Amino acid sequence: MSEIDPLNHWLISEGRLLGDEVEIVKGYCEGLVQLGVPLARARIAQTYSNPLLSAWGVIWTPHKVHRYTVGTTILSTDAWHGSPFEYVVTQRRPLRKRLVNLDFEAEHPVYAELAAEGATDFLAIPLEHGNGSVQGTSFTTNAASGFLSEHIRYLEDSRYALAAALEPIAMRESQESLLQTYLGHGPAEEIEQGHINRGEHRTVSAAILFADLRGFTEKAETWPETQLLAMMGDYFEMVVSPIQQMGGDVLKFMGDGILAVFDVEDSAEKSCRLAAEAAEKSMINLRDYNEDGLRNGREPIEFVIGMDFGKVTFGNIGSPDRLDFTVVGQAVNVASRVQELCKELAENVLMTASVAQYMGDEVQSVGFHSVRGLAEDIEVFKTSAKLG
Repeated sequence: MSEIDPLNHWLISEGRLLGDEVEIVKGYCEGLVQLGVPLARARIAQTYSNPLLSAWGVIWTPHKVHRYTVGTTILSTDAWHGSPFEYVVTQRRPLRKRLVNLDFEAEHPVYAELAAEGATDFLAIPLEHGNGSVQGTSFTTNAASGFLSEHIRYLEDSRYALAAALEPIAMRESQESLLQTYLGHGPAEEIEQGHINRGEHRTVSAAILFADLRGFTEKAETWPETQLLAMMGDYFEMVVSPIQQMGGDVLKFMGDGILAVFDVEDSAEKSCRLAAEAAEKSMINLRDYNEDGLRNGREPIEFVIGMDFGKVTFGNIGSPDRLDFTVVGQAVNVASRVQELCKELAENVLMTASVAQYMGDEVQSVGFHSVRGLAEDIEVFKTSAKLG
């Protein structure tokens, strides 16, 4: 029986059942220390199956354990290129660097950073998952002698059990992040809680924000594709970021339209004010974008936003073999119609009285107007300060 066997058994039994990556890494590293491995720092990284996120991981030291997340932009920087993690992930083999008397000028900057913290030896080992993906781990010691042969053997002989303990969490993390990326936080939670049957639904009172890019058809016919796609990306970022910052969920991208919902439980006022703040921040982003474009010879763009508040229903709709999680209700239709009024009334942001009642003197009435689908005219309001 090997000395590492009890730790491996813990990883694939009690450790795996913890379902907590921080506790698993903590228990694993403490187990190595008990075996005499002079660990100063361990970093266990796991990749996301997500177009917006690159990886998450846990960093362990004897005094602190914490979790971190890395965006996809890191993959285009020197922090990744030439790094030990890039090596073990692409080469699928361990990498060791003795940090004493190492020529740091010829190496990746991470080695100098670790040596400055007192590290004398570095070892990176790949972790392989059942789907063929490779994850990265790294370990450092401050011991003058570095890692001894039995220390390295413990680390290499425990990597399969460590991968087995972390793979279910990595799969769940990727699934949850993908659901939130494509469906929004609220719908993702509904699906995670098992609300997945066709026709299953939940009715709430929420503020609805509907944004639309003006002149998109004309631009699509005349602009080069790369320029059009770059502009679309800028537009979505200008609107979506404030929505998320204010706690809203983007439920749909409909061509150049954006449908978002703000549902603060038991508070219509908060829901409406958060939606209005998101709209205002979006228009500030648009103003700054166009001012920058004017200085750099870029054609200005325009988008408009309509808002309403009312009862809407979240639910699964579709055919027996294809479902869509969406929101329906009169407030969704009205918000869409109100944003259509923006062009007619030459306004950037309009809202119904259901939203405006919580805004005080921050809004002004622009009168009663007919909207498609409603028998009676409705009063709409603009923000007091015209932005964009």
